Amino acid sequence: MSQFALIGNPNTGKTSLFNILTDSYEYVGNWSGVTVEKKVGKVKKVNKEIIDLPGIYDFNPISRDEAVVTKFMLEEDVEGIINILDASQFDRNMHLTLQILEYGKPTFICLNMMDVAEKKGIQIDAVKLSEVLGVKVIPVIARTGKGCDTIFSVLKEPSSVMNKPLNIYYGPKIEKCISALEQYLTIESTAQKRWIAIQFLRRNEAVEEYLSRESYFEKMDELRKQLETELGMTGERAIYEGRKHYISKVKSQVFHQAENKTVLSEKFDKVLTHPVLGLPIFLGLMFLMFQATFAWIGTPLSDLLDGFIAGTVTDGVRNLLTTLGASGFIIDLICDGVIAGVGGVLVFIPQIFVLFFFISLLEDSGYMARIAVVMDRLMEFFGLNGKAFIPMIISFGCNVPGVMAARTIEHHKERMLTILIAPFMSCSARLPVYALFAGAFFAKNQSLVVFSLYILGIVLALVVTKILSMTILKNEKSVFFVELPAYHVPQLKTLWRSTWEKGKGFLRKAGTIIFAGSVGIWLLSYLGPNGIGAEMNESFLAKIGGVIGTLFVPIGFGTWEAGASLISGFLAKEVVVSAMAIIYGVQESALGGTMVTAFTPLSAYSFMAFVLLYMPCLATVGAIQRETRSTKWTLFATLYPFFVAYLVCLTIYQIGSLFV
Repeated sequence: MSQFALIGNPNTGKTSLFNILTDSYEYVGNWSGVTVEKKVGKVKKVNKEIIDLPGIYDFNPISRDEAVVTKFMLEEDVEGIINILDASQFDRNMHLTLQILEYGKPTFICLNMMDVAEKKGIQIDAVKLSEVLGVKVIPVIARTGKGCDTIFSVLKEPSSVMNKPLNIYYGPKIEKCISALEQYLTIESTAQKRWIAIQFLRRNEAVEEYLSRESYFEKMDELRKQLETELGMTGERAIYEGRKHYISKVKSQVFHQAENKTVLSEKFDKVLTHPVLGLPIFLGLMFLMFQATFAWIGTPLSDLLDGFIAGTVTDGVRNLLTTLGASGFIIDLICDGVIAGVGGVLVFIPQIFVLFFFISLLEDSGYMARIAVVMDRLMEFFGLNGKAFIPMIISFGCNVPGVMAARTIEHHKERMLTILIAPFMSCSARLPVYALFAGAFFAKNQSLVVFSLYILGIVLALVVTKILSMTILKNEKSVFFVELPAYHVPQLKTLWRSTWEKGKGFLRKAGTIIFAGSVGIWLLSYLGPNGIGAEMNESFLAKIGGVIGTLFVPIGFGTWEAGASLISGFLAKEVVVSAMAIIYGVQESALGGTMVTAFTPLSAYSFMAFVLLYMPCLATVGAIQRETRSTKWTLFATLYPFFVAYLVCLTIYQIGSLFV
């Protein structure tokens, strides 16, 4: 099956177009770094595959996600390229478009965001642009699917509409050097020879690495140095100026913008990214999000689901098993192990979905990218720039994609710092723990308490960043830039799909990791040194938890029950609640009341803070290993949060005890 590569700048609607063409759903967010590796989907109605590559600004990579695309261009073979271009950001997008056309593969352009361009008073003559570039240009609005029928037609008969290689004339000296460099290259495609030669002149590290294995590399390098001496500037600068001149010429023929067009988004940005007002607005929106999750919508729905699982489901299953003559062991395993464990987590599904809905709302509206701008000044003080805040925000949903999103950060040390602090962001897996304890101890202020935990995670991440950036990961200053996408009125279908995609991962864990963890915990509680059917306090689980629990006496919860539940949290943080439901042997509806007898409000808050900070889950550890490719850094990232958590909770509990 032939394949087409989908390439474009970040925030051009590339993944939205991929979803429409393949009738699938990949995560869509209004910031760079959402697609951090290639994704493949089959085009509906057409026997073709689309490869969705990470959004890039240039083939000369400055971050790991851009290196993925350059490596793909050098090593993979596709039938053609779909270049998605943001009509409202014509100049900047055209720099990548010209590089794609220079590559020589059959290409067509999707001129996206025509609606956004129109609001800015921009008009682009797509027909004229097609004539000038010698390539098919299709106006589309990827968010709504407008214009996509034409793309399907093109994909069915690509050879009849696609371009011939585009050669920009860079001037006699550069052209002479390009021709000389091409003579050394042994690949068959003349157009790709030219593309590689140009990228080599630009000192593209990925291309240099690709060519360094060849014997003629040193002679090519001599030619490049000779040219730069003659020009009095780098090859990259000379080629950039050539492209800039060509883009200006093209723009004069196809582009028109109304003068003094007032853009509403600029008015919003003056407020939302204001150096003083921006942060309070962000914090206020977060608080409202938690208020809706815990006070207005999520908790009432969770209470209804709790009554159904604890009453109707549990009683029905127990009666059915008794009627069927099941043994006491099986009845206890299913009702007290599986249903109590998994059900103890499932009751929080409404709250998790409500939270994900509001996060999706902020993402799809275009607001999330503004947060990085707001946070840049603060992040810079702690050793990072605003771009690092994007993986941190993504980690609110799940730490795994947050760790992966650090690929978009150009500098190695900043990328490492971001990976190391991403697990401090409070992912959705911690939410059942917060909901359980906040509901039991802080019923009138649930949203405020949970909000404080999210802020605690951010503050601790920044403090740790400052310490690491001054010690083992000393970092040089870097330049921050992030694209601000246009504001959108979110579509209900998009919001639902985004919410569902985030939430279904939680449901999947309920049927796998939480299920397995619940069964394992119940078996450890059922077995003991004296055999099966042991008393809970004499079980293997109690023995293991007792050893761990003694460590936690100074921070307020030095019981074997707390120690055992925290061990299970390494599998997934949701399993902490499952473990407690099994350990205390109560239905979900009664678990909160049981916590009141086992904890105090102060120790409960200390416990929640510890769950927030103490250790990344197993899936996050795997992601850190893949991203750092270092066992040393993975072990460090896994273990150092325990000491941070202990120190923070010791401070919380000991100082709090003075006032209780």
